[in-house]
Amino acid sequence: MLQTGNSVIVLRKVGDIVVEQRPVPIIEDPHYVKIAIKATGICGSDIHYYRSGGIGKYILKAPMVLGHESSGQVVEVGSAVTRVKVGDRVAIEPGVPSRYSDETKEGRYNLCPHMAFAATPPIDGTLVKYYLSPEDFLVKLPEGVSYEEGACVEPLSVGVHSNKLAGVRFGSRVVVFGAGPVGLLTGAVARAFGASDVVFIDVFDNKLDRAKEFGATHTFNSSKFPADKTQELADEVEKLLSGHHADIVFECSGADACIDAGVKITKVGGTMVQIGMGKNYTNFPIAEVSGKEMKLIGCFRYSFGDYRDAVKLVASGKVNVKAMITHRFKFEDAAKAYDFNIAHGGEVVKTIIAGPE
Repeated sequence: MLQTGNSVIVLRKVGDIVVEQRPVPIIEDPHYVKIAIKATGICGSDIHYYRSGGIGKYILKAPMVLGHESSGQVVEVGSAVTRVKVGDRVAIEPGVPSRYSDETKEGRYNLCPHMAFAATPPIDGTLVKYYLSPEDFLVKLPEGVSYEEGACVEPLSVGVHSNKLAGVRFGSRVVVFGAGPVGLLTGAVARAFGASDVVFIDVFDNKLDRAKEFGATHTFNSSKFPADKTQELADEVEKLLSGHHADIVFECSGADACIDAGVKITKVGGTMVQIGMGKNYTNFPIAEVSGKEMKLIGCFRYSFGDYRDAVKLVASGKVNVKAMITHRFKFEDAAKAYDFNIAHGGEVVKTIIAGPE
């Protein structure tokens, strides 16, 4: 008989979030672990599914458990588990690839077409009382790292992955477009990796003020520049870099004008990493990409070692993810948390939902 008592937060349809009781999951694979979830962050993708029911090809067709930024405590382990034990506190990497794909075998499992990613239709998420995960997709939280910080490891891992893709190193001049959660963490990682200059660009002063806690050496409000004045914006950023172009640009907004300006501020032979999700099609100066022989790289989630390195950055104090947490809600108030994030998007950076009692 299945044991009941697994509280879960379910998105039944667009605009309809409820708390349900489901059976407690049973470990069937000997390499799996049962975790009591203690903290979960709300991600922008969760909001998209709640408001519109889909992101690109991923469409909500049936009720789905929300959440993928979670940490918790191990309460049960499979018979073959060796990496963790009952009582360990862990961050949960929420995407499990197939080992049979070429992408996984090439060492790029984040691109696996068979990826089972939490809270991406039709896969249920982590906003539950008990969650099952394979042991090798858990990273132990060192003493002194809280569950809330552990929940922030997921977006931080995107920052780690993007910085690795870009090759940030000591002395790099970096520009970040968009000072939302991922932009803030990407800039913070750049500083931790040795960047000498990190310029944050956004249209909200409150976000730029917060960027000073995430490694900003300069901030710039671009709201006064119309969308057709991207060269003027790039010229102003160049002044902040003492007359230099950027070695590396991280585009975290998805806005057409920022993509355009990002190409223009990247130096000859430099690198621009596209992290922000914007429209499917955009116009940007592709001739300049060729003329500069610059690299334009896409970034999708994170891959091997990124979660581990993100935890190390938090544990060492090199990245302070606590400064990102602006709001907290109880588990039973999850629907209110999502509504609050939508209604107060300008003031929310990261909302944490506590695990059920």
